[in-house]
Amino acid sequence: MFLSRVQINSARRASRQLLGSPQSMHAAVLSAFPHPDDERGRVLWRVDRDAHHVWLYVVSRYEPDFTAIVEDAGWPSTQRGWDTRPYAPVLDGLVEGQRWAFRLTANPTRSTARRGRMSEAAPEAVELNAKGRPKTRRYGHVTVEQQLNWFAGRTDDWGFTLPGEGGGVVVHDRQTRRFQRGGRTVTLVTASFDGLLEVSDPARLRDALVTGLGPAKGYGCGLLTLAPVR
Repeated sequence: MFLSRVQINSARRASRQLLGSPQSMHAAVLSAFPHPDDERGRVLWRVDRDAHHVWLYVVSRYEPDFTAIVEDAGWPSTQRGWDTRPYAPVLDGLVEGQRWAFRLTANPTRSTARRGRMSEAAPEAVELNAKGRPKTRRYGHVTVEQQLNWFAGRTDDWGFTLPGEGGGVVVHDRQTRRFQRGGRTVTLVTASFDGLLEVSDPARLRDALVTGLGPAKGYGCGLLTLAPVR
């Protein structure tokens, strides 16, 4: 596994297109890997912004070649233009009780069963799919409280806890974006979470780091990164 970071030049026209379209950015990230879909495996990515920089983070099974992104939307005059490091030292070094600072951009959602047309015979009819299972519709959590509860309620499954007063988690960069896909409008609610975590299950956390957390991974959600506590 590899963790990569690419600096994006937000003043360039191509970078504005990538930053404004999760679909375009996803396609650009996947273009860094020549492997077939079934061999390439899950590729996670996230865009981070601060006052002066925009960074693209990527976790992948194979080492990427971001030449195209750097030439179109980065800083091609700076050496190679991106940094890639093996992820194994971090993944293999996880032990129970460790504390890490973290960042995650996620798509906090809830799923509700889809109701069919009501009738006297079936006033609470639930739509079923081809396998006879209830169809669900996903809705984004839009308030800070909802988003925090969504995150805190899943940490055990992801292999960590939030120490102290909820790990001091801060929710920021909350967005609702709408775009077209396949002739329909997609609404994407995202939020970024910063805080402190404590490892409770290294295997589960290791899996979460390489497979992602929550839905909408193809739209830049689900990539959790760790940093030493300062």
